[in-house]
Amino acid sequence: MSAHIRRLKGAVPLVSRACRRAYATAPASTSLPPPRLNYKNIADNVVYKATNAMNRKSRVTLQTVQDIARTHTEVKNVTNQLNARRNTRSMIGERIRRAAQDKDGKAKEEAMAEATNIKKEITALEVTLATLEQRLLELALAIPNDTHPDAPLGPEEAAVTVATHGPQPIPADPQRDHVTICKKLGLLDQESGATISGASWVYLTNEAALLEMALTNYALSIAVKHGYTPVMPPDVVRADIAARCGFQPRDDQASQIYDVSTSSSTSQDLILAGTAEIPLAGMFANKIISSTSLPRKVVGLGHAFRAEAGARGADTRGLYRVHQFSKVELFAVTDADSSDAMMAEMACVQTDILKGLGLSLRVLDMPTEELGASAYRKTDIEGWMPGRGKWGELSSLSNCTDYQSRRLHIRYRPEASATSPLPAGALPFAHTLNGTAAAIPRLIVALLENGVVFDDAGEPAGLALPDVLRPFWLGGAPNTRIDISWR
Repeated sequence: MSAHIRRLKGAVPLVSRACRRAYATAPASTSLPPPRLNYKNIADNVVYKATNAMNRKSRVTLQTVQDIARTHTEVKNVTNQLNARRNTRSMIGERIRRAAQDKDGKAKEEAMAEATNIKKEITALEVTLATLEQRLLELALAIPNDTHPDAPLGPEEAAVTVATHGPQPIPADPQRDHVTICKKLGLLDQESGATISGASWVYLTNEAALLEMALTNYALSIAVKHGYTPVMPPDVVRADIAARCGFQPRDDQASQIYDVSTSSSTSQDLILAGTAEIPLAGMFANKIISSTSLPRKVVGLGHAFRAEAGARGADTRGLYRVHQFSKVELFAVTDADSSDAMMAEMACVQTDILKGLGLSLRVLDMPTEELGASAYRKTDIEGWMPGRGKWGELSSLSNCTDYQSRRLHIRYRPEASATSPLPAGALPFAHTLNGTAAAIPRLIVALLENGVVFDDAGEPAGLALPDVLRPFWLGGAPNTRIDISWR
């Protein structure tokens, strides 16, 4: 039966159900073990966790965190009772064996009766423990990651500019509106997109299609030069994997997900990935990585699908916010002590890519209300878009610490040495980071609005494009349909 695609109303409940179903019923070959969350850390820091959630506009309340702490205590108590009963069962089993050897019928009968009773108690405790553990998991999954102490507090407007790059922004000018430019130069077919797929689905045509391919290969080349392994990931992922990566919309009314499950795949909920970050993270799921091979750095090209794209007002004009777009994504796995340094390194890769395009840029330290559930710290790079008369986000970069790895079971094995023996106990969880190398439609908007060339009548006649793209232009030279110059 063919797959059906439907827009989901209220993505959070669906993703939560998918996770619970995967944890509880899916066969081992198609699902990961339940997440290994740090319940003790939550229970020991109730006020901080609740305040942190409030600062991030999470729906988690103080009551929720208190419930987690109480349930964690109940789990420990029931676990202790269960262990005690199991120990008693072992001792009764030994009594039964001794009674059988001594041919003491009465002693054996008494021990067998006790064994029956203790078995009932153990079964009841096991059921109680399973229920409590499931409740504890469901409550704790909603807790967002901790927040870097230097992250600005508040909404988007509280973002702090930490750096600027490129030329001075040119004046805002509605004549530079990218939609107008695209119509004049034949670069965008919105009408066919609306007919075939609906609003906010588009066709890139002519030089815009070539520009997408040039930008994609340019960004990949820079990432590979910085040591990233190229990957072509799948665009379809299990909803469970997306949820484990932290894709939990705050607003029940704003769907972010396209469901592509088939009626025959009842054990799996398949979705279109909102970003290549999800399948890239999934590459490392349930793996133990030697610390000597860290960091692991990959760059993937994928299509990003955003079902909520049509709900953002003026941003839905043209290419700025569409339901499907190409995106080159950076992803890294590090040990727990190296993620801050890796974030700085990834920021350099992003800056290299965007500075090479000659755009006016500003780097923002994003505030708490703009952090997704998984992000410990997040920076955005915005580009000046004179036709829109405002800055627009071109890329983002997040350090997710161990948030994703605890859910995806990504661990590493530290290297032992004479002065640093292997630690006792469980292997540590890795840290994961993700960053945009190139969100293609946004880059096209910025390049068109900054690079449009007008004729004597003031009409768009051509484009001035950055010279770094020339080696990646299909055929090695621009199509001569419109005037393209390299700068």
